[in-house]
Parts: sequence; C-alpha cells; structure tokens
Amino acid sequence: MAIAGGPARRRRLLLLPPLLFAAVLLLSAASPARAFYLPGVAPRDFQKDDELQVKVNKLSSTKTQLPYDYYFLDYCKPEAIKNSAENLGEVLRGDRIENSVYNFKMRRDETCKVVCRSKLSPEAAKNFKEKIDDEYRVNMILDNLPVVVPRQTREGSQTPSFEHGYRVGYKLKDDKYYINNHLSFKVLYHEDPNSPDARIVGFHVIPSSIKHEYSAWDDKNPTVQTCNSNNKITPGSHTPQDVVPEAYVVFSYDVTFEASEIIWASRWDVYLLSSDSQIHWFSIINSLMIVLFLSGMVAMIMMRTLYKDIANYNQLDNQDEAQEETGWKLVHGDVFRPPVHSGLLCVYVGTGVQFFGMTLVTMMFALLGFLSPANRGGLMTAMVLLWVFMGVLAGYTSSRLYKMFKGTEWKKITLKTAFMFPGIIFALFFFLNALIWGEKSSGAVPFGTMFALFLLWFGISVPLVFVGSFLGFKQPAIEDPVKTNKIPRQIPEQAWYLQPAFSILAGGILPFGAVFIELFFILTSIWLNQFYYIFGFLFIVFIILIVTCAEITIVLCYFQLCSEDYHWWWRAYLTAGSSALYLFAYAIFYFFNKLEITKFVSGILYFGYMLIISYAFFVLTGTIGFYACFWFVRKIYASVKID
Repeated sequence: MAIAGGPARRRRLLLLPPLLFAAVLLLSAASPARAFYLPGVAPRDFQKDDELQVKVNKLSSTKTQLPYDYYFLDYCKPEAIKNSAENLGEVLRGDRIENSVYNFKMRRDETCKVVCRSKLSPEAAKNFKEKIDDEYRVNMILDNLPVVVPRQTREGSQTPSFEHGYRVGYKLKDDKYYINNHLSFKVLYHEDPNSPDARIVGFHVIPSSIKHEYSAWDDKNPTVQTCNSNNKITPGSHTPQDVVPEAYVVFSYDVTFEASEIIWASRWDVYLLSSDSQIHWFSIINSLMIVLFLSGMVAMIMMRTLYKDIANYNQLDNQDEAQEETGWKLVHGDVFRPPVHSGLLCVYVGTGVQFFGMTLVTMMFALLGFLSPANRGGLMTAMVLLWVFMGVLAGYTSSRLYKMFKGTEWKKITLKTAFMFPGIIFALFFFLNALIWGEKSSGAVPFGTMFALFLLWFGISVPLVFVGSFLGFKQPAIEDPVKTNKIPRQIPEQAWYLQPAFSILAGGILPFGAVFIELFFILTSIWLNQFYYIFGFLFIVFIILIVTCAEITIVLCYFQLCSEDYHWWWRAYLTAGSSALYLFAYAIFYFFNKLEITKFVSGILYFGYMLIISYAFFVLTGTIGFYACFWFVRKIYASVKID
C-alpha cells in the first residue's frame, strides 16, 4: 500500500517512532509520576454507600528488614481471613494481601466505630513490645492505594510529605509501651461532574493510642464512653493504651470522606513524586562528564590507531619502523589465541547476554509505565519471567563463542550455562530464605512458590538454553581476521600500571562512578521502604553505564596490546566487571551510614542480597566490556595487512 505525500512524508512517518520514544524518555525522566499511568489496573467508580474494603498487607520495619503477616500481632480478625490473588513478585517480596475488619461505606463518615476488644495474652503483649521496639509499621490498602501518614510540613515547604504505613505503637521514657489502637482515616475522592460516581484518590490515616472506657461490654453492640461525635480523638488527647499482659485493648476508628481536585491518573503522585530531582539531574550530568572524558580518549586512540598506526603498518617499506614505534601489531599471531578456561568465559558471556536482555526489556516496559508500583509485584514478576525466556540468548551466545574457540563439547557448555549462575544465585537465595523462615517472617518464600521457581528454571529456562545453544552451534564459526601462530609469543615484562590486578581494579572505578549517585536512590527504595519510579533517569544512567564500560575497556585493552600483552580475553571481562567490587564496597558504606539494622540475621540478609546484586552486576558489566573489546580488537586487526 503506497503512502500518500511522497518521500518527504514517508521520511516523517519513519521518524515518528524514535521521536515518540525520545518524548516518552524525557517526560518520564522529568516528571515520572505524571508522564504515564499504565499501572495494569483499571479505575473503579464508586457511588454513595458502596462498600469499601480495606485490605491489610504486612508489618514492615527498616530496622530488621523482616516482614510479618498483619495477623501475626493480636489485631481484630474478620470471621474468615481471605488471601487476595497474589502474583509471583508479591510472594517474593513478602506481601500478603488479606481482608480486614475495617469496612467503609463510600462518602459516609463514621465516628468512633468500635471493631473489637482483644485481651492481650503474655505472648501477644511480648510480640507487640518487640514490634514497637523494632519500629514496625502497619501497611493497609484501599482501592489499590497504600495508606500514608501525613508528616508535619517544614517551614517554607509547600509540598506535603507522607510516611508509608503507620507505627504499631510507641515507647516513652517511662519504658512503657503504648499501642496505636485508634485509627482516624481520611479518604479523598474525585467526583465525576457528569455522574454520581466518584473515584478514590487518597488514603490517609492518623494513628492514636487511647485507653477506652466502658461500663459494660456487649460484643454484639460495643460502645465506649471515651469518644463520640463531639469528642474527636487525636494523638495525645486521651490516656494512652499501654501494652501489658491480660489487658483488654479496644480497637476503634473514624473515617471521613473529603472531595479532592486530584484526578485518578495522578493519585500516586504522593508516593512517586521525588523532591530530589535536582540530585538526579546532577547524577546525569556527572555521568555524562565521565562519558565525554572517556569518549575523548577513545576518539584519540581510534584516530591514532586507524589513521596513523594502520597507515604505517600498511606501508611495507616502513614495516620495521612501524614495529619499533608500537607493539600492538607484533602480537597479531597470538591475539586471537583461545584463553585459559575458555569454556568458563563462554558461560559467563552467555549469562551476561541473558542478563542484559532481561534488564533492557524490563527497563523498556517500566519506562512506558507498565510496571508501575500500582501493579503490585509486577516488576519482580517481569524480571523473573524475562530471565527465564532470555535463556535462548544465553545458549546461543555461549555456543557461538565456544565454537569460535574450536570447542566440541557444546552440550557440556550448555549445561554449565543453564546451571552455573542460576545455581549459585538459588543456593544463596535458599540459605537466606531459611534464615527468614527461622525468624517466622512472612518474607519467607513458601514451598509452593519455591517449587514454581524450580519449574520455571528446569521446565522452561533449561530447555530454552539448549535450543539457543543448538541453533548457535549450527551457525558457521566466527572467523578470526588474522591467523594464530602455533607457538605462543613470549610476553615482555610489564610496567606496574599495566599489571592485571592494577588495571582491572582501576578499570572498574569509572563505570561505578557513572552510576553511584543513582545507586543511592535504588538502595533507598529497596531498604528504606520507598517507591522507585524514576525509570527515565534510570534508563539514561543505564545507557551511560553501557558506554562507560565499553569505552574504559577499549582504552585499557589498547594500552595492554601496545605493551605486547595479548591475554586480553579475561582481562576485558574483569576490567568492566570489577565495578561490582565498588558496588559491594558502597553497599558496606551504605549499611553503616544510612541503615539502623541491629539484628544479626537482618545484617546477614542485607549483605546476602547485596552480594547477589553485586554478582549480577559483575556478570552484566563484564559482558558489556568483553564485547566492546572483542569488537575493537577485531576491528583494528582486520584493518592492517599481515604478511
């Protein structure tokens, strides 16, 4: 079908997809909360007196990092506790979405609604005290919106701020513990001017502790004397309810509905809006400066290599003079010699390609808004499934590289590709999960989910790795641009700054320096119970990381070849991959300076998960550096005449 308008119109139409993508990227970087709202959930309309069910999630603490089920504490329970549908990501994150006794009617205010009375057993009182000591917070959900507690606004600040979840209770200087047993809810709604429907756009709560008074208790019609329509409960307005064994605790709540100008598409702004956008832009500028510096060095090297060195090498009369000037051509007969442990290198490169594919596709979906925090557990689920399906890339890449090294046991390499990295990660994860299970935390992955992960691994990922490996090994072997000598050339003594250990460690500094500011926000979202949704910034930083890893590896590889050291295969991988060491070192710094973790088990969990993240970062960056150096070496040796 012909496109009307001629070639000019066709060119404009072809430009639309990249321009649209650029617009999405800039919008999501500058204003992530308002750019797109594609959370995977449809808006719900409510009429007056419609039932609103408050769901309870988990008890969470930044001091222990161990989530617990809401009903682990002796809170009021409905007649039947029902678990909402959970996806794989929710289970892995320790989320447990359950029904509660807090049920509202749309736009119907209620004052001092008593829900139940609970007698604290010694065990229940002990659990409450432990959770208050560890600063646990209760997380609730209404219409897919997490509950937030308004903070006191700073002087001169016009933007309201909120805390996620409310505290279980508090402890005063008299060493007495007090439980927040009264909740003052505020539900914000946005009215439709053309219909009686309204949509919920905010869910706030102010917790209070009150020792309710009553003359006689009636379970069917409970009433208390401490609050009524004329006597509103606020924090500190009444005698607080202390936590002691055998004490009766009455749980109650208020709910008010308030019309709001906030539209449904912007209701997550209070969770996602970042006040640190200037710091994010500083991070981008800092990373771009590093990239520009490296790009300048790479440009100088490429100009010298392609325009000076190659020109001299191709002049046969000046061949001896060219060899005296630089030494990278002298190792042409050894530069493509297979490295030591070449099979292991193929496995790690294949795994790195699998991880790169997963990261890139996940980030693209997140950038477009499909993996918004409103789609609870969606990000984790997408990462696991994409990792499984990207196994075909891992098998294809490792087998093609293995065939280039003239290997014949492709099935053995395929098995290593399918089991080595996932096996190490799964062993660490199983150990950490056993620790969580020992603490009776809801964060422990149940047996059924663990079995599902096994099925994904053995039933889908492993067969796809074999399919990719079979297809890759059937392809013709990658031809080297120059022939390899039978006898290896002796490597001259290297300067101290060209020693493998020094150059590898030095090479990892700049890739880490390009991402460490953004890394702070990522760690904060993981360990301090914050939402991360600045995927526009993250995608830009990811592109900068790719360029930085590629360029620093090319620079150091060129210096290595000029010093007549042709063992570049592993060196290229480890040079970029060493940035993972700095990431783990920064994780140690972050632990002692930003976190307040005191429990031994919680510390092991933190460093265990950060070790997994650092290992994955090593595989990703190492593969990027390897392929950059692989392209560079083939390019320069294919450009010269070899006798």
